[in-house]
Amino acid sequence: MNTHTFIFAKITPKAEYFDIATKAVTDIIPSTRNEPGCLDFVLHKDDNGSLYLYEEWSDEQALQQHHDMTYTKAVFSAYQEWLATPPEITKMTKLV
Repeated sequence: MNTHTFIFAKITPKAEYFDIATKAVTDIIPSTRNEPGCLDFVLHKDDNGSLYLYEEWSDEQALQQHHDMTYTKAVFSAYQEWLATPPEITKMTKLV
């Protein structure tokens, strides 16, 4: 059975913070992808002003270590001002 942790996160910045919020996430992608346990970390956007993260982690511990990184905490902190709505985070486990 696959024990990987999958995350889909919808992030909706206020319009005036869209570019800086996008840059904040894109800036941490290389470091995040180099973290032990990170199998995938991809950023997407839609035409309605939302960002979407797709993440795959080897396990829950790897995800927690990512959340403990200084650069991740800095983005989460900035979100307090930048986001129009709280992030919508869905954690899933692969079945097949």
